Amino acid sequence: MSAIPGRLLAVDWGDKRIGLAITDELRLIASPVGVITRRAGKRPPIAELLRRASELEAVALVMGLPLDGNGDETERCAEVRIVAGEVTKRSGMPVRLVDERFTTAAAHRAIREMGGSTEGRKGDVDALAATVLLQHAMALQPE
Repeated sequence: MSAIPGRLLAVDWGDKRIGLAITDELRLIASPVGVITRRAGKRPPIAELLRRASELEAVALVMGLPLDGNGDETERCAEVRIVAGEVTKRSGMPVRLVDERFTTAAAHRAIREMGGSTEGRKGDVDALAATVLLQHAMALQPE
């Protein structure tokens, strides 16, 4: 994935909202870019995710793998793996799965440290969690 120049899109896949963050072209800065709201009982919004990736000029995705506190797979990991496969199949974009444990907690902590409140800002928290995920992925050695 590191050989492909361009922007990375991070995806924090949740049950109700999907947080998104994007890098700059040089992959030095990660910034939140909003959320995709999921509708209960509907298929995963893969088409909307691909539309947003195209709009943001992403060349690859980083998806959070929702492991449990012990690092074991959860039920949602299977959905994330299926979505990652569909994204690659439909778009040809590579998808890297990265442990997303504690990204939401880090987002909450960052908002509190800035003197803010998370009350009524779940979408902002999800987008910030995607940003934390993306920063973590950028710090890892390339695969």
